Amino acid sequence: MANDEVQAPVNTGRRRFLTATTAVVGAVGAGFAAVPFIKSWNPSARAKLAGAPVTADISALQEGQRLILEWRGQPIWIVKRSKAVLEALPTLDGRLRDPKSDNPDQQPEYVRQANPELRSLKPEISVLVGLCTHLGCSPEMAAEIKPEPYDPEWKGGYFCPCHKSRFDMAGRVFQGVPAPTNLVVPPHYYADDNTIVIGVDPQGA
Repeated sequence: MANDEVQAPVNTGRRRFLTATTAVVGAVGAGFAAVPFIKSWNPSARAKLAGAPVTADISALQEGQRLILEWRGQPIWIVKRSKAVLEALPTLDGRLRDPKSDNPDQQPEYVRQANPELRSLKPEISVLVGLCTHLGCSPEMAAEIKPEPYDPEWKGGYFCPCHKSRFDMAGRVFQGVPAPTNLVVPPHYYADDNTIVIGVDPQGA
């Protein structure tokens, strides 16, 4: 008995804890290992910056609402305009710098041909790059036709609070403001009545 080894009682609770901890750590490690593989299913950041097309369902878009997407690192505004706004747009020509969208750099030619005043393929749907053409700020949308502090005859549009530039609901720039050109219309087309694809021209355009 003198040389018998004395052993401490087995702590079964501690053993269960260590077993469970090892299993959890192993599962977490497997999860982290899977992340790069799962991310590989999505377009890479480089592909997005290069201009990978972006698709959106606009079936739920209501009048006066704006859907904001990202393409080439830029905000893309998709707005459903009301009938009142569409009727007001032609009345603003005399107050605008480029009412007929003559600057070819601001929209694809097929958009200008469809309607230079509406600047859209579908009359009610406006698609714009949401960056002011002055210094790249993001203007605020004020879609209602009502007097505003910056324009008592406001017919709806976009106002940049940084330097007071104003655009109508077609993205056309007003005269006498810092922004030199209309908001940009990105290349786009409709895959069907409710699906818009940003970043790609229509076939044959």
